[in-house]
Amino acid sequence: MKKDTHKQIRRGVILLFWLFIWQMAAVWTDNQILLAGPLQVLQSLVENAARPDFAVIVFGTFSRIGLGFLAAFLTGLLLGVVSYRRSLVEEILAPVMAVFKAVPVASFVVLLLIWFGSGRLSFWISFLIVFPNVYVNTVAGFRNTDRRLLEMADLYGICGWKRFLYLYRPALMPCLNSCLRISLGMSWKSGVAAEIIGLPEFSLGERLYLSKIYLDTAGLFAWTMTIVLLSFCFEKAVLWLMQRFETWRPYPVWGIREEKAADRSAAGGAEEIRISHVDKSYKTQQVLCDFTFSMKKGGRYLMTAPSGAGKTTLLSVAAGLEEADRGTVTGMPPHIGMVFQEDRLCEDCDAICNILLGMHSKGSRRMRREQLLDHVRMQAAKILPEECLTEPVRNLSGGMRRRVALLRAVLSGLPVLILDEPFTGLDEENRVRSAEYLLRHQAGRILLVTTHREEDVELLQGVRVTV
Repeated sequence: MKKDTHKQIRRGVILLFWLFIWQMAAVWTDNQILLAGPLQVLQSLVENAARPDFAVIVFGTFSRIGLGFLAAFLTGLLLGVVSYRRSLVEEILAPVMAVFKAVPVASFVVLLLIWFGSGRLSFWISFLIVFPNVYVNTVAGFRNTDRRLLEMADLYGICGWKRFLYLYRPALMPCLNSCLRISLGMSWKSGVAAEIIGLPEFSLGERLYLSKIYLDTAGLFAWTMTIVLLSFCFEKAVLWLMQRFETWRPYPVWGIREEKAADRSAAGGAEEIRISHVDKSYKTQQVLCDFTFSMKKGGRYLMTAPSGAGKTTLLSVAAGLEEADRGTVTGMPPHIGMVFQEDRLCEDCDAICNILLGMHSKGSRRMRREQLLDHVRMQAAKILPEECLTEPVRNLSGGMRRRVALLRAVLSGLPVLILDEPFTGLDEENRVRSAEYLLRHQAGRILLVTTHREEDVELLQGVRVTV
């Protein structure tokens, strides 16, 4: 606290020092046309603020530049999303982006004056300055999204708003924040410059131009200070809203229904999954050769083999994450609950949020938010310490993270569970507790587990499958 206070005092002293230098320079010049002092500028600022049309002038400029920025932000964001989803759209827009980057702003000013007149010039200039930056950074942000998380989302059926909020947003926000810090200032500088050229009525640009005509240097500085203050407040407001959106992490409880995950999965799902004559090679190394086996509803299958024998590859082929060189997988539903070799969790979200994110929607009546959260907390507390449930998973130990991934799969309500070394990083006590929890909540689903430990085979007591 003392350090912050000292820093603020130092900043205040530095500001006073430069005001003093400014005042001394004005006194030495002794010519208000060449250089007005801070006291004359302050007096002019007060006089301007007392003008009956001051609010109209400020609102006119603020609305034109602000709306131009907002339109550019929304358009760039929307087209960035579409371009990410459809490469053809990105190719179509590539020449437009190249033109925006290469053509001087002065050329756009002349064209826009001809097309739209002076009244909307600052709106369009602000738009053209901001739009390319937002568009390019939106595409880059979406492409920075972790591909492994997107694979997880595909398997769990996470889509729409949940997919954007918990998967794309963490990768998008750093790009957008960096872009906005540059674009916000540029939009005001270019917008006011456009007003000086177009001279729309009741605008700050018109006031600056008139100050120049009448050699009113104090007024010029006063209107400039007004512009700087508006730009500063606008930038702080936009960045504050973006920060609130970035840190907003609601629980994804919408769309979840009342039936418990295990009960829903037992009501229907995959009757039989058959993997037939699957081959898979990486370059010259063959990992799977003519592999065939089938799994029936309610079955428990334990795939044992040493590390590097192809267990993870087989799971990826079975789940549809990789394509086999030869062979087929039939009967696999489009969405399954899976524990991957890596945890694949949303790092900034807590354990409860990660579990809710994987829960699928089926059933008749909606469960109340409080009931659903209580149910998930109760289930999670059976294999996790309660104090860690609301911690961001990035702060949890490897064993805790593994149990969160296991809970996400088990409570998903999906008809097939594929678990790749689900007890990795767990001590003996937590290994036993997690295995018992898994068996209690299988509830008629197909369960396929890979392991290289005989202790896990004894715990789960299933059909042994050798790769």
